[in-house]
Amino acid sequence: MIDLHRIDVDEFKKVQKLPVVVVLDDVRSEMNVGSIFRTADAFLVEKIMLCGITSTPPQPEIHKTALGAEDSVEWQYYKDVNDAITQLKAQSYTICSIEQVHGSISLEQFKVSAGGKYAIIFGNEVKGVSQAAVDASDCCIEIPQRGTKHSLNVANSAAITLWHFFSHHIFS
Repeated sequence: MIDLHRIDVDEFKKVQKLPVVVVLDDVRSEMNVGSIFRTADAFLVEKIMLCGITSTPPQPEIHKTALGAEDSVEWQYYKDVNDAITQLKAQSYTICSIEQVHGSISLEQFKVSAGGKYAIIFGNEVKGVSQAAVDASDCCIEIPQRGTKHSLNVANSAAITLWHFFSHHIFS
């Protein structure tokens, strides 16, 4: 890790984070949750809010894909996603659901505002982001796709979306 210039967990907790909070709305697969923790660590995400049926650490299946990122990335659990959204709105976060809906913004056209704080909601593997969360969002963003499928795995969606926010933050 030294040769790769990686920081340890204690140093990670002190580093300035990307002003992005990930909200997982009823994500059922613990392996997806773990993968999202690992991506959140890679892109210095502020924290993850685990909502509804989304499992919380410690769980062997989360750890299998998180590889310890569940210890570095701050997280909180909320029984109801709306409680998480209410808290984030009170803290002036822009709430963005990653969902294909009428009027959604294509990810490559979404402009990340310098100094902006964002909460990005990812939904259930089958049902997507709940309608209540979509309704409470300031915007919906979709990842453009041109193949025969109309969705991506939630962990892949999180990686693509978080890279977009991270790259605009570090290159702006």
